[in-house]
Amino acid sequence: MDFHITLDGRGDLAAQVYRQFLEAILDGRLRQGERLPPTRELARSLGISRNTVGTAYERLTSEGLVAGRAGAGTFVSAGVRPRPRRAPSGGGRPRLFWRDMPEPEPYPEGFAYDFRTGTPDVHLFPLRTWRRLLARELRPSALTGYGTPEGHPALRAAIARYFGTSRSVRADAADVLVTQGAQQALDLIGRVLVEPGARVAVEDPGYPPARDLLRSLGARVADVPVDGEGLRVDALPGDARLVYVTPSHQFPLGTPMSPARRTALLEWARRHDAMIVEDDYDSEFRYGGRPLQPLQSLDRDGRVIYVGSFSKTLLPALRTGFLVAPASLRPALRAAKRLTDWHGDPITQAALARFIDEGLLARHIRRAGREYAARRAQIIAALDAHPGTARVPSAAGLHLCVEGAGLDALVAPAAEAGIAVESLARYCTAARREGLVIGFGAVSADRAAAGARRLLGMIDDRLSTISPPASDRHPRPASIEAWSRNPSPGSGPATA
Repeated sequence: MDFHITLDGRGDLAAQVYRQFLEAILDGRLRQGERLPPTRELARSLGISRNTVGTAYERLTSEGLVAGRAGAGTFVSAGVRPRPRRAPSGGGRPRLFWRDMPEPEPYPEGFAYDFRTGTPDVHLFPLRTWRRLLARELRPSALTGYGTPEGHPALRAAIARYFGTSRSVRADAADVLVTQGAQQALDLIGRVLVEPGARVAVEDPGYPPARDLLRSLGARVADVPVDGEGLRVDALPGDARLVYVTPSHQFPLGTPMSPARRTALLEWARRHDAMIVEDDYDSEFRYGGRPLQPLQSLDRDGRVIYVGSFSKTLLPALRTGFLVAPASLRPALRAAKRLTDWHGDPITQAALARFIDEGLLARHIRRAGREYAARRAQIIAALDAHPGTARVPSAAGLHLCVEGAGLDALVAPAAEAGIAVESLARYCTAARREGLVIGFGAVSADRAAAGARRLLGMIDDRLSTISPPASDRHPRPASIEAWSRNPSPGSGPATA
């Protein structure tokens, strides 16, 4: 292996080589069983004698740090344990916003019933087909040079065609900018539109990472209440320059924005010279009712930026999202993308373009939608048969919401009992709403109904703890307490 050594040219050179190997072994940079460079090669690269290197190796061997193997070389000894690394704290200080930002807790595994939100079932993803498409794109011509900031041309055209027919989005390839998920799309929009100190509006309850991202850019965030028709336009501050909404099915409640409220929001944006970010997360999965047109297709003034992703329909690991922007913003958004990310993964983007154009995305959504519909129906049947829950009406997405006093307090005891579920209150800022957010993308079909019944049993008993039967017992996942207070941000609309 290559190993970097710096010699100052003075003093005992063998001691300098020894000390630098010693530090690397004790720091863990050289791990147990790793081979040190041959003495002849290291001596030649350092411009010193082989005897000098040999002296350093002999000292390391005498101290039990390395051991020689006849005909094989010199290796770090198996019994050496690295010391704890003490990194310098440094003199740099982040801005106040970042000092107050908590580290996300890791999402614990091992739940018997996993009702976390925003997570699709990876077993439904057509992995064999995806491998074939990736292999087809792995050719030398696709690996040379840099891609364009706006994304692979074939994917931009495929997105425009697909969402033009499936969601009535009015766009062609020039309108589409491919991003590393919907969160990056929101970041680019904020960089281009939000001046420090500008007022922006978000839904309350709503998606915390969107709110935090806008705050990180220096925006003053106004939390606007949501009712049964969606965002209350009459509560928008008149000086808001940007409004972030989830109108197809509001996150986390799930209710769609009414036609009248959509019209009012577009008119408000026109009057106040404001822009609207429409996050149309996982709207492909519909289970009834007539789909409403996106705001973007109703917009005639260029006030709406449409944001979507493939994290819920396919896999979060693909890290692929997009935005559709009015022509006036495209040059600035492309420049922001180039400065922050340059370009995405051209191989994945080209494969995804073929996946869409060959009709495989539509086929996958139909198949996955049938599976999710079955899980959703099982949970709804359990909830609707229970007099103590008030289910919020929702006809799309991968989660349901129930409201009720005291339900948020069930999150921690439910986790203890092997049931992962999220609190509605964690998505509220100024609003005071209590309830549970129940996802059905991660829970298997054969456990959805049983898990819902166990959760309802806990609701009956309020804060009493239940224990699953012996066949369902799982070891207690790590960090349950921390996760139940602040679940991982890998859920919700903008994690695409």
